[in-house]
This record gives sequence, structure tokens and C-alpha cells, in this order.
Amino acid sequence: MAIRGGCLCGAIQYEVNGPLFDIENCHCSMCRRFHGAAFSTYAKFDAGDFRWLKGEPELRVYESSPGQGWAFCGRCGSSLGLPGDGKLVEIALGTVEGDPGVRPQEHIFVGSKAPWHEILDALPQHDRRPPGTKV
Repeated sequence: MAIRGGCLCGAIQYEVNGPLFDIENCHCSMCRRFHGAAFSTYAKFDAGDFRWLKGEPELRVYESSPGQGWAFCGRCGSSLGLPGDGKLVEIALGTVEGDPGVRPQEHIFVGSKAPWHEILDALPQHDRRPPGTKV
């Protein structure tokens, strides 16, 4: 079953034809600022499973450091995920239509979480990105 999603205004839409995995709630200060929330939730997938349905020319990227950044809609500003090779390599789970069938598995960068947010679930917490994982 394909997972579909897109931005707030509908200009950009994508599809992932494969499973989502490594679902993380990221509490780093950059994700908090980009999403305007206590944390962001991202899901990974195999790169070959991603395709644009429409609006790829509207995609913009804020590059926080060379080769790394966040993808967003140039019209409405919705954050879409992490870019790579003209695609998304991770999606912001909040952009998915309906139930993606997966749930967060851990919290990362809790060492820099918002001081006003309290994590109340029992998911594993890591002060940084766990060793052996990549962006």
C-alpha cells in the first residue's frame, strides 16, 4: 500500500511505495525551530520507494550546513522532510495523509529538548543521534 502525503496548500504531493522505518521524534533546536513545535517526527524509507506526484518545482531547501538541510514548500512553507538527490530521504510524518501504519520508536537529541516540554512516554531517549545511525 502506498503512503501519500504533501504540503498544507496541496502544491506538493509525494508517494512512498514501501515501508517506513526508523521513526524518530527529534528534539534538536533546529528541528524545533523549523517545525515550530516541541519536536519533529521523521520516518525513513528506501530511496527507490519515493516519487513526486506533483509540485516538485515548488520544493525549496534550507541548507543549514553543506549537504544538509530541510525541504519545504515554497508556497505555504510546510516542512516536508530531509532532502537528498532531488527526492526526500526522510519524510516529516505529519505530512502523511491518514494513518501511516507506524509509530515513533525513540526520541533523539533530548539533550537539547525544549525546557517547557516533558516527555511522558516510555520510548527510549538519546541525548544525541544514536551511534550507527545516519541522517
